[in-house]
Amino acid sequence: MTATHASQTSDTPSAPAADASAAGTSAAVDPAALHTPVIAWFEQHARDLPWRRPEAGAWGVMVSEFMLQQTPVSRVLPVYEQWMARWPRPADLAAEAPGEAVRAWGRLGYPRRALRLHGAAQAIAERHGGEVPSEHAQLLALPGIGEYTAAAVASFAYGRRHAVLDTNVRRVFARAAGGVQYPPNATTAAERRLARALLPEDEATAARWAAASMELGALVCTARNEDCGRCPIAERCAWRLAGKPAHDGPARRGQTYAGTDRQVRGRLLAVLREAAGPVPQSALDAVWDEPVQRARALDGLVADGLVEPLDGARYRLPAGRPVTGPGSGPAAGRP
Repeated sequence: MTATHASQTSDTPSAPAADASAAGTSAAVDPAALHTPVIAWFEQHARDLPWRRPEAGAWGVMVSEFMLQQTPVSRVLPVYEQWMARWPRPADLAAEAPGEAVRAWGRLGYPRRALRLHGAAQAIAERHGGEVPSEHAQLLALPGIGEYTAAAVASFAYGRRHAVLDTNVRRVFARAAGGVQYPPNATTAAERRLARALLPEDEATAARWAAASMELGALVCTARNEDCGRCPIAERCAWRLAGKPAHDGPARRGQTYAGTDRQVRGRLLAVLREAAGPVPQSALDAVWDEPVQRARALDGLVADGLVEPLDGARYRLPAGRPVTGPGSGPAAGRP
């Protein structure tokens, strides 16, 4: 599951029918006709993921949501397990230097997420007694948390009623209700309205619907090679019923890596993660031949707070300021 910070919270009753014109078609969609089969499918086919287990708690859900942004489950699983074994509570992470979060993040990519998760853990330890808050507004006020993550944690961890719009959900809604192959590149207000209209009124059902529609997009209604034969709402899918018209909107954004500044940043961070202490400039110079790009990537890492420059042309992962407060210390008492 990938994430976009684009979900919206809704505490108002859902409409009796969702106007699918919000997603590009004039056909009406009956939300109840989607809820029952999708949730029933989820009950049978949901993956057994560690952050879905009761023992994961809200902190486990939050960690998973940070890690799963733009990163597949298969890559997240081993890092998540190691992370939770080391830092089973927010206060455990908050008590460490932020550089340790970057080190443990490994090769998940987009390492600023590690710094943001560390900042959120510090805020939880300082403001909330070490417990992940359950209210959407409090979650949204944490550093590094946007609309999507706040809605996802409130819904998946606490069973609250929120529209949770990640890429998988947006694709399911675009096809089932909008009759188009792919959603827009960026989440639109129309998509948010549709998501709110499709949201079940019952809080527990709404939380289950959020997880089920996301899983459907991840396993069946995939970006490529969708498996309509396994889809519980294939007979109601506007896109399938229209003959699966090909995408005719703006070109879908692709991602390149080789030769980019992202690759250089990754090489530089790998050196720092593997070092026990500060490393000299020469050790960083050795990992990329092109000096201008290398310097630009290093400057970017410093500007992002991922690398800390020291005297004598040496660098290290950020030391920062660990937090010790309510809920910090050994985790032996964690339920």
